Amino acid sequence: MKKALCVLLCWLCCAGINPAAGAADPAAIRGAIEKASQFLAEQGQAADGSFSAQAGPAVTALAVTALVHSGTSIDAPVVQKGLAALLKFKQLDGGIHPPDSPVANYETSIAMLALAACNKGGHYDKDIQRAEAFVKGLQWDDGEGSEASDPAFGGAGYGKKNRPDLSNTSFLIEALRGIGSKTEDPAIQRALVFVSRTQNLEGPNNTLPFAAKNPDGGFYYTPAAGGESQAGTTPDGGLRSYGSMTYAGLKSMIFAGLSRDDPRVKAAIAWLSKHYTFQENPGMGDAGLFYYFHTAAKALDVLGEESFTDAKGVVHNWRSELSDAILSKQQSDGSWINSNARWMEGDPNLVTGYSLLALTHCLPNAKQDAK
Repeated sequence: MKKALCVLLCWLCCAGINPAAGAADPAAIRGAIEKASQFLAEQGQAADGSFSAQAGPAVTALAVTALVHSGTSIDAPVVQKGLAALLKFKQLDGGIHPPDSPVANYETSIAMLALAACNKGGHYDKDIQRAEAFVKGLQWDDGEGSEASDPAFGGAGYGKKNRPDLSNTSFLIEALRGIGSKTEDPAIQRALVFVSRTQNLEGPNNTLPFAAKNPDGGFYYTPAAGGESQAGTTPDGGLRSYGSMTYAGLKSMIFAGLSRDDPRVKAAIAWLSKHYTFQENPGMGDAGLFYYFHTAAKALDVLGEESFTDAKGVVHNWRSELSDAILSKQQSDGSWINSNARWMEGDPNLVTGYSLLALTHCLPNAKQDAK
């Protein structure tokens, strides 16, 4: 019996099938979502409706978005209180951020996702339109003296004076698509120019010198201001690709209208197939792990495939494997937290928000089509 089982397992592996990769367990995922939602409502939210107020409004916006997308009613007190706390940050310039915030673009982009998720009957249309104008005004383009040849062109940074990066640019693209903007929106197409230049792929869409030094098809943090990768540099000065930015780049390209046949998309998928894992953020270890989880879930969902084949030819049920990884890390109180606190992942409200969003995309038949 044991010999027959071993033969079967060997056959499956040789056929490129991962025998451990069953379908995602919707009951387990929904149970984890319920516990996490209860944590945010009963322990994470302050009396004034905010989540982690010391961090500004972004965590509140993320928590509200995660709760609604994972099944909490828009009319639930936890959501309504969160929205009220968020909208206290509305500014005359249309942004949703504290006065003089250094991260106003990031905060407003996340707020747009929350308002779009809760915009029943067009209740927040005016707030969304003003926020849209605000973030578009911060995009690096002619208004910032940035010509199309500038590595910063099309990108978005944390705030008004910050150099652009892929993480914030991906949030900008997602926010614009989330409120109903089409792929041909000029702001999205400008952003695609920047996204293409954060990829280690030489070609007509990227003539910067970084890709030639590390032509692996993955993505790094920013080509602007001399270039930077959070994963460091190669011996000859190339910018190392890493997991969370490569999924952010893939997601952004698809939201911007590129197909799977585009060389940029193919190269991103090829890099991810060589580094497929949910045990770490490839290139970064446990740093930014939950940001990685939620970005991977969104990217793989919008890619539209129920399985993902790695570079060895093994077929993975990514929803099952990702949800298993996330569920294994849930705390007894329903929250999540990263022992590596880099990028605020020591904050259970932030990390629980990331996890809820990721699990929502892991539910079977949960494909979230871009609007």
